Amino acid sequence: MKQEGLQEEEIQAETAETAQEEAAEAAEETAAEKPAEVSAEEEALNVKYMRLMADFQNFKRRTEKEKSDIYAFANEKIVGELLNVIDNFERAMASGNEEDNFYKGMEMILKQLLGVIEKAGASEIKALGEDFDPNFHNAIMMEDSTEYESGKVTGVLQKGYVLNNKVIRPAMVKVAN
Repeated sequence: MKQEGLQEEEIQAETAETAQEEAAEAAEETAAEKPAEVSAEEEALNVKYMRLMADFQNFKRRTEKEKSDIYAFANEKIVGELLNVIDNFERAMASGNEEDNFYKGMEMILKQLLGVIEKAGASEIKALGEDFDPNFHNAIMMEDSTEYESGKVTGVLQKGYVLNNKVIRPAMVKVAN
């Protein structure tokens, strides 16, 4: 249904552009036919009309962009809440026994939750061993490390996630001195 609405709007936009081009061509033809003396009032009205059309096109583009942003980030709040549930599952699994059937059930539920947020457009920010980037990482502490170079992420305290290329939660990390 969303695609049909978007297709209708694209068709309307193309129709409006075609009508504008035809109106501009007609105006040029009539301008060529009329003598060079065009009244100042007609000139002012023509300029006003062109500006109004440009304003309308800008308005349409802006509302289209806003609409697409709303669709892209409508899930942001619910995905953010699910991330807390996923964190709790991971903590519970870290303290569990891998041979236990309960542990295996928890693991299956966690995989399903991760699949749900991936379908919504969210993905984990890769951090361990990467260069520290303040746009994606939140440095909680610095430590000396022989394994990693200075400025590299040495540990992840909390995973970070992006939703449609927008950071919804930065990764909390340890960084090498």
